[in-house]
Formats: sequence, structure tokens, C-alpha cells
Amino acid sequence: MDKKTMNNKIITNKLRLEKVDYKNFVSLCRLKVKRDQQNFVASNVFSLAEAYVAGIAGGYPQPFGFFLGDKPVGFLMVGYYPDLEYARKWAEEDEETPYFMDKSYLIWRFMIDKKYQGKGYGKEALQLALDYIRTFPVGEAKYCWLSYEPENETARNLYRSFGFEEVKEMPKGWDEIPAVMEL
Repeated sequence: MDKKTMNNKIITNKLRLEKVDYKNFVSLCRLKVKRDQQNFVASNVFSLAEAYVAGIAGGYPQPFGFFLGDKPVGFLMVGYYPDLEYARKWAEEDEETPYFMDKSYLIWRFMIDKKYQGKGYGKEALQLALDYIRTFPVGEAKYCWLSYEPENETARNLYRSFGFEEVKEMPKGWDEIPAVMEL
């Protein structure tokens, strides 16, 4: 895959990863998953609101859009955890703070619009996301992790194909399956 980096954009032969800004956020908010996938991922509107609040509270949210030319295809939100103490700050009261949150990047949200699913864009988009994360844009990291609903076989298979491994024991207080890869 031929890649170039230009002005905070990573470009491949097809998709472009671009930070959310005032010009593109409305089009990214309009993206939707299929009806039977709506329980698997928060809406992009909610995700952007969450990124805003996390940023104000001292977090490291990084929302992006995936674009095909000037058409929005998907949405990505990356988070960063510099250490376990920081990770604990964001955990729910009854949640464990597992090892993989130490010096890690989180693929916090990842979605491809229903019109573009089944065409290989998910694989290309995930590769773009991982290429970006491996530049360590916020700081050094040992791991990249994500989580998904147990019944989301499509996500499970996609993430496995990139080398993410499910955590053997579900952390206390978690209802999604975490999967981790070393960077």
C-alpha cells in the first residue's frame, strides 16, 4: 500500500485519515452503521461529545474521519494512556485497570458507514489507524487495545486478522471483550 503523510493526514491509494475539524464534523456525524450493528458502537455524535469532555478533563482523545476522496466513509477515535495511574482515573468504580492499559493506545471507536461495508474499507481503515498509532503521536506505548461486544463476530474476526488477541480473563466490571496487540 503506497502511503504518504501530509499535514496531519495519512493517505493511501484509497482512504485518507483526517482529524475531525469544523469542516468535516457534520458529515462524520451523519455516518451510520446497519440497524443490527447499532448496539455495537456509540454514535459519532456521542463519540465527539465524549472526546470533547475527555479533552477538557485532561484526556487524550483523537477523533478522525476516514475519507474516500471527499466522501466520509468511517469514523475513528483513538485514546492514549501514559500509565496505569492515568488509566485508573478514567475507570468506573468497580472496574479493574488491566496491564494492557499501561502505556497504551486505545482504539476507542471504529466504524464504517453502512454504505461502505463489505468492500474492504474496514481493513484499509484499520491499517491506517494502526499506522497512525505506530507513529506514537501522543507518547510512547507498549500496547494497542480495543474492546467489542461478545456477539460482534465481524469485529472479532477483523481485529484477529490484524493480530489483536483477546484477553484470557475478562477484567472485573467489563462487559465488552478486550483485545490487545503489542506495538
